Parts: sequence; C-alpha cells; structure tokens
Amino acid sequence: MDILICDDEPLAIARLVTQLGHEVVAKATHGQQAIDLAHQYEPDVILLDIQMPEMDGLVCAQHLRQLDPMPAIVFCTAYDQHALDAFKSNAEGYLLKPVMQQDLEQVLEHITKLTQAQLSQLKQKENMQELNNSRHQIAAKTYRGVELVPVENIYYFLADQKYVTVRHKNGSVLIDETLKDLEQEFGSQFIRIHRNALVAVSYLDGLEVVSSGQYQVRCRELEERLAVSRRHLPILRERILSL
Repeated sequence: MDILICDDEPLAIARLVTQLGHEVVAKATHGQQAIDLAHQYEPDVILLDIQMPEMDGLVCAQHLRQLDPMPAIVFCTAYDQHALDAFKSNAEGYLLKPVMQQDLEQVLEHITKLTQAQLSQLKQKENMQELNNSRHQIAAKTYRGVELVPVENIYYFLADQKYVTVRHKNGSVLIDETLKDLEQEFGSQFIRIHRNALVAVSYLDGLEVVSSGQYQVRCRELEERLAVSRRHLPILRERILSL
C-alpha cells in the first residue's frame, strides 16, 4: 500500500513501513502539509501524529475525511488521552509511540483486508451491469440550447472545480454534476483512473509509462492521454488485462 507519514520525526516510522513491504510516498511535518500531499499522492493510508504545529492531527483528520477517495487514517502518538476523539473521527487505528512493528503490521493487515473487500464489492457491481438503470444520454446546456450526448459516445468524464467535462465523439461539453454521482450511476461502464477522471471501459486501449512510477491511459480514437493515480493503477491494470 502507498502510505503518507505525518510526523515531526518520520524516519523511525518510515523504516518500519518499508520493512513491512509498503511504500512511503510522502512525508509531512504538520497537518496542512499532510492535506496538500494527500491531494497530490492519494495514499491508501496516512499515519498521523496528533500533537503538531499549525494544525493538530484531529483537525487534520476531519479535512482528510472529505477526500475522494478517502484514505485510511492511523494515529501514531505518544499520548493516550486522545484515543476516544481519534476513534470518533473513524480512525482505523491508534498506535502509541514508540510504534512497535508488530502493532503496525496488525493495523495495516486489517486495512488491507478492508481494501480487498472493497475490490470484491466493485466486481459484484460490475456483474450487475445488466440491472443498471442508468441514463442513456447526458444532457448539457450549451450556447445551442440543450445538447444530448449518448453515453455510448463518451470517452471520459473529467472534473475541474465545480464542473465536469464530458469528452465525446463530437467534441466536449460541460455539465453541472459531480464525478462521484456519475461514478455511482455509470460504475459498470466507466472506471475511475484518478480522483478527477472516469474513463469509458469500452474505449480503454492501454497504459503508457510517463516516468518512474507515473502512468497515463490511452483511449481508442483519441490522441490525448489522461494521468492515472497510483491508487487506481492496480484496478485499472486488472481491468485492461481482462478486456
């Protein structure tokens, strides 16, 4: 799993994470930095200290819970009096410093099982495609009036602030819908490749390596490429191989 560590002394915890076979994708020293790095790297897990300058871990966790996809949060602190507040924030774990490797391993194994359960639910959702009562067209207001775009002609949905760009065979339009709602409605036809992008499974053509650890997806009939986040890469790769 990809793990972000937010701690004023992250080296000891990072060493344990590496020994357990996981990857430390970023390190932060205070809450706001953790939020910024979480947006950038989309980690699976955030190991979060509580006593920190500028923004403490509990306040930071409240902000992190707004992310989509939402990372698992494990508090690592020298103080046990915050445990109740920590679990009220839906933390997956609460480890006391010095963090023991066995304790960290148990928490991460638990989170891994949760992730596997989510993948299983995703496959079940795909198997229910024939029961999906989703729309066959997307309506967009343009200077020409209301334009109807057949879903089968859509290459991808790309979120940008409050609007979503619908890229289709005849161009692109903007719609005032959320990517999360579109994913729920068209989850069997589109796959999330990034927190800001859904790509039509029927147009998937392959993956390309941009640089070390960075990938982009290729769509049939399109020259442009879309970035793939580390979090969504395993599911996307598995889906492409199954086509």
